[in-house]
Amino acid sequence: MTNQNAVMTTPISYEVNGEPVKLSGNTVREYLVRGNGNVSEQEVVMFMNLCKFQKLNPFLNEAYLIKFGSQPSQIIVSKEAFMKRAEANPNYKGFKAGIIVARENSLVEIEGAVKLPNDQLIGGWCEVYRKDRDMPIVSKISLDEFGKGQATWKQMPLNMIRKSAIVNALREAFPENLGAMYTEDDADLNKPSEKQVVQQEVDAHANKGDFIDIPSEPANEPTTEPVESVQGEIYEQPDIFEDVSESNGGPDF
Repeated sequence: MTNQNAVMTTPISYEVNGEPVKLSGNTVREYLVRGNGNVSEQEVVMFMNLCKFQKLNPFLNEAYLIKFGSQPSQIIVSKEAFMKRAEANPNYKGFKAGIIVARENSLVEIEGAVKLPNDQLIGGWCEVYRKDRDMPIVSKISLDEFGKGQATWKQMPLNMIRKSAIVNALREAFPENLGAMYTEDDADLNKPSEKQVVQQEVDAHANKGDFIDIPSEPANEPTTEPVESVQGEIYEQPDIFEDVSESNGGPDF
């Protein structure tokens, strides 16, 4: 058995909250990858090691791989996994979070995800409290930078920007536990557009077949057809590449 086959077929074992988890490379490729790309062996191994080190159970959707086309894969962790890791830290003391709105030319921070009809959503905020810190860890993020044009962000922008603020604050508050993990909402996961997919196909396959020989002279000579003018006179329609002003026989309008 080759080393590559051993990596893909031999599972790693670890525990998450007292439950055993077994992961093999083939299992990751078959069940835990989202997107239309093919993950490499290196990307699979990195995902498996992160799950083992961070005690994540991918079968409960706590982590998964996303891969589009030839773009680098990204390891995504659920918000619930973030919360579990934070709560497991003995210094965790809770958090407050909400949205930031523009109201009468002033920025107002609202706890929760409810605003007045005339408020303009600007961003989100979160304060995370640790028992070993005198001051909370504060994160304030902009909707312009974090908002994605996806359906969920369009339908629930208040909840989504608040959620992203929580994730960023937790990561700053517990870098030793959450520093290397990203959720789907704050990672750069823009699915390639149809235009980008087409361009990728062009870059990969264009000019790799036989060349098509186009004759230098047109196969058929341009033809002219008699056209009846407004006055009922007959004249020849000039070729489309000829300047009409220089054609002969055309009526004066």
